[in-house]
Order: sequence, then C-alpha cells, then structure tokens
Amino acid sequence: MTKAIALLSGGLDSTLAILTALKQGVKVKAIKFRTPFDPDAAFKDSGSYPLSVAKRFGFEVELFNPGDRFLDIVKNPKHGYGKNMNPCIDCRIFMLKEAKNLMDTTASDFIITGEVLGQRPMSQKRDMLYHIDRESGVSGLVLRPLSAKLLRITDPENRGIVNREMLYDLRGRSRKPQMALAREFGLEGYPSPAGGCLLTEPNYAHRLKDLMTFDSAPSIRDIQMLKIGRHFRFSPSCKIVIGRDERENKLIESLATETACLLKVEEYGSPSTLITGEITDDALKTAASLSARYSDAKGLPLVDVSVFTKGIRYSIEVQPAGDDILKECRIELNRKDADIAQKFI
Repeated sequence: MTKAIALLSGGLDSTLAILTALKQGVKVKAIKFRTPFDPDAAFKDSGSYPLSVAKRFGFEVELFNPGDRFLDIVKNPKHGYGKNMNPCIDCRIFMLKEAKNLMDTTASDFIITGEVLGQRPMSQKRDMLYHIDRESGVSGLVLRPLSAKLLRITDPENRGIVNREMLYDLRGRSRKPQMALAREFGLEGYPSPAGGCLLTEPNYAHRLKDLMTFDSAPSIRDIQMLKIGRHFRFSPSCKIVIGRDERENKLIESLATETACLLKVEEYGSPSTLITGEITDDALKTAASLSARYSDAKGLPLVDVSVFTKGIRYSIEVQPAGDDILKECRIELNRKDADIAQKFI
C-alpha cells in the first residue's frame, strides 16, 4: 500500500490535502508539531476538530514536540522573519526534515503538505517552495495536492502511485475554493484562517520581541505567558502581567513561580497580577496600582492590594494607576500599527 507522511497544521488546507490523498487510496500518517506558539484550542482533546476529522476519515495523527530546538529557530532564523516574528522558511525546513526522518523510519513513499501557491508572501512562492525542498533534502518527495497542477511533477506522480489529474490548481489568498472543496468532502466546523501560528499575530509578536530583547534565553513558561493577560515592562529585569478574566487569572496563578509575587484586591472583583524578575519596592507599588486600576475598586482614591509571596501575605495601600503609567509601561501595539501589520501576513 502507498503510504505518506502529512504535515497537519489543524487548519482547513492541510486537512483538505490529506483527504485528497486518502481519496486516491494513500494511507496517511499525519504529524502535528506542538510548539509554544500554537493557539490554546488546537488538539486539546479527542473531540477537537483535527482529531475528530482524523477519526472520521481514518488517518493517524502523531503529536510532536520539538522543544528548545524550535526556540532556537525563532531566535536566529537563517532566512529571517516575515512581517512579525514568524521564521516561516526556517520553520518549514525544520518540519520537512522531521517529516523526512519519519518517512524513512516508517517506509513511507512521500510527504504531503497543505501549502497553496501564493497564499503566503514569504514562504509559498513557487521558487521558495523549491528552495525549501532542497534545503530540507526532500526535492521531488513533497506533494502539495491543492496546487500540484501548478508545480513540477513529483516523484509519487512519476511513479504512478498518485494520479495528477485528481489533484488541484489552487493559488492565491482567497479561501473560496477551499471552502467549496470542503463542502465536497463534507467538512464542517473547520477553524478560521486567523487561528494559526501566534508568531504571525502582530501584538503577540510585539510581546515576544520585548521578551527576547531583555532575556536572551526565555523559558517555555515565559513564552506561554505571552498568550494571556495584559503585559507591562517595568524595567529591563521586571515584568508585570495582569489577567483579563477568570480563566486568565487561573492560568497566571498556575504559572507563578516560588520567587514571583501575586497581587489581588481581595474585597472587590479583581484580576490576578503577577510580577516576575527583580521585584523592587517601586515595582511592587506600580504592580499594585495597576491591579487596583483593573479591579472593581478603580474608582476609589486609595485601594488595599493584597500581596502573596513566598508563603507570606500582606497588603499595601495605593492609588489606582493613571493613564500615564499605562502609556509608559504597557507592551502593546496600538490598533493602527496592528492593523497595518496584519495586512502583510
């Protein structure tokens, strides 16, 4: 039986590419890379969209955690970044190399990806696709079913184990052809294209740039923290993170280390506020004032804020932070800059 390794992002395109191969009788083993930059919802449980589709259509999914090796790519991409912090070319080379290793160990015949010619301005131009294949050592072995008729004939097509006439000629950024194809396959409930890699999201990328500016070796925990809350840079060695709802408050508390400080306004509705790094008296007062600002006590002239650190609880009295502190410390793109950046992704 013909076998293939597929790169599964969890989105519509990669799913359609797999279903196109399955339609030709190819046995597919999909590999999903779990990086710190995945949205939280992806592959959470067996009822998630990608895993439910795999069960329905009969293909296997293996989750793969590349760990610190992927962080090294994000820090120092050979081919540079996209508009934000997305090292798309180096990321693709890394994933294809891992797929090739799995292809060899499972005696599979080729690799499948859901790439669409011209959909991404950095990594999905025709010449760049061929460059990525060469750099990965997989030239001729990568079948891109959604755009195959616009690309060179691949090894599985030459060998007659894949019928080129049953592949497609999609190109560009429009989603309408994929949506029409999804209807043909009976796919429903697939995620929107906005739910992909966080490195392409302008505000997240802005936070990551700040983190890497002040910490050359951030931990996975530090990177996970970038997904949640409001972020403030008090000093090169101190950050403040404030939850926006109950879910984020619980996540912030779970990510707190023994040396961190947690703050709350206990007698009112209040966010959880976390201080990490070098915690000075000034940093503590600023964090407390920010915590008060985002609590239900924000209209009071003075607010008692509880501080929890190293098993000790005490309180300090502060004024809720003014707009000047937010403007000076908050790590966030303004809306105009974020909208401009999003147009280039």
